[in-house]
Amino acid sequence: MVNKTLLKKYANLLIKTGINVQKGQDVLIFADVCAVDFVRLLVKEAYKAKANEVRVIWEDDEITKTRINMGPLKTLEEFTSRDKAEMDYRVEKVPCMLHILSSSPESLKGLNQAKRLKIIQKRNVFLKPYRDELDNKYQWCIAGYPSKEWGKVVYPHLKASKAQEELLKQILFVSRVYEDPNLEWEKHNNNLINQCEKLNALNLVSLHYKSSNGTDFKVGLMKEANWLGGMEITKDTKIKFNPNIPSEECFTSPKKGVAEGIVYATKPLSYNGELIEDFYIRFKDGKAVEWDAKKNKDLLTHLLNVDENAKYLGECALIPYDSPINNTNILFYNTLYDENASCHLAVGRGFTNVIKDYDKYTNKELEEMGVNSSSSHVDFMIGSKDLSIIGTDINGKEIVIFKDGNWAI
Repeated sequence: MVNKTLLKKYANLLIKTGINVQKGQDVLIFADVCAVDFVRLLVKEAYKAKANEVRVIWEDDEITKTRINMGPLKTLEEFTSRDKAEMDYRVEKVPCMLHILSSSPESLKGLNQAKRLKIIQKRNVFLKPYRDELDNKYQWCIAGYPSKEWGKVVYPHLKASKAQEELLKQILFVSRVYEDPNLEWEKHNNNLINQCEKLNALNLVSLHYKSSNGTDFKVGLMKEANWLGGMEITKDTKIKFNPNIPSEECFTSPKKGVAEGIVYATKPLSYNGELIEDFYIRFKDGKAVEWDAKKNKDLLTHLLNVDENAKYLGECALIPYDSPINNTNILFYNTLYDENASCHLAVGRGFTNVIKDYDKYTNKELEEMGVNSSSSHVDFMIGSKDLSIIGTDINGKEIVIFKDGNWAI
């Protein structure tokens, strides 16, 4: 089994470098019931960091599936006084939020996805103002601790417990846990910041992606936007945190309404507990206008119809094909890991904090600059061994950003 000392180091990394708990802060941990042993370590580490209150919100895919499939739609759509009290608490206390991913990529197979979409759309009307109010104000982190079922998907030839153990070892490896993880993340963050500074100095206004699988796609960038990577900083309290562990990306939000061409996914996408495979999306005037998938096209359609802006892009992320995650030669079947193996895009919500001095603008002003506003944000992977990306700067000069899947700058 994985050494308990390593798991303690991982828990410490997520509390100290991930959400970076400060004395007196509240902490919310969202986790699957299968991760209870690891969550116990997280709770201890959070209290060691002088957290005020640590609360665990447990999740279980089978219960979720039963609740959505069998529960009354009217009840599931309702935004109750209990929901309001919870969101009012989050706005008042601004707790740190740690999300632990454990589910199998097809854990919700058999879920009534059409019903779930209706629930999401109805509840998002009430939740969006709270999300807008909390945007950039709190520390959050997403990380993984695999279930046996997830391990079995990645390592189908192994027994379930052994598959879980092997996948956990890989997660610890790509999360830089085997040495001094907090120090390693400090170094890694500095490397990502340096790469972002190179990109920011280019003053790019567009990117043109091409690869032999058929991807031929051009996207516009906002002149007011920066490239970011790794560590982020909260808006009011200026606390550093790492929203994803692991992360290998330099990212920005593209300009809403400026995207033309077609992109082909290079890895399956696990969405709402099911896999979407072998798909493409075609964009015109910045909006997804055509798409198809060999598996779960209907689910891809639901994804793009969560709200009126879910068909627009919210993120462009650059990751070399020669990355630590891709070099494991493992398909994780989990977006947190697979999106950090090579380049990806996201449809839906853009990031307001990429805008220079974003805290001086209203949400409406940020949207007018070109930041897409949506209740959804879904990443999908487009990186390949022969991907080329040509940037164009404000003077019309073309610059090779990626060649053969890797950095050219």
